[in-house]
Amino acid sequence: MVWLGVQYRNVSSDADDREKAAQAARQTGVNLMTLDYKHGQQDLNRILAGLTGEAKDKMSTQAKTLLDQLNKNQATSTVNQVEAGVVSIDDGEAEVMVSLNGTVTNTKVKEGAARPYRYLMDLVKSGDRWLVSKLEVVP
Repeated sequence: MVWLGVQYRNVSSDADDREKAAQAARQTGVNLMTLDYKHGQQDLNRILAGLTGEAKDKMSTQAKTLLDQLNKNQATSTVNQVEAGVVSIDDGEAEVMVSLNGTVTNTKVKEGAARPYRYLMDLVKSGDRWLVSKLEVVP
């Protein structure tokens, strides 16, 4: 009986990790695509809070360019549909595919244009949080 209890707890913990990794990737995707030039720095800070390692370093390096482009084009981006699926998960690491559909507006496209985005994200577990460590745009 004790063995069954341990097995159930491991399965439950694995399912919990799967859900938390998927949710963290989903939220990172939403954060990446929910931008508004009026509060770009806040949006950037929200994105960086969900990143670590290579992904955080890359986003930090590109931050000024991103903010400059948002402001120059008076750009906004909103998400209207998001899906995430765990590709693999093992020992505190996960790979998650995130699909988003959103609308982008700027000075040239004031009425907004629909845009699909797909990301493959590598995540690592840090304490009780899952953080995106690598991010790849998938065509």
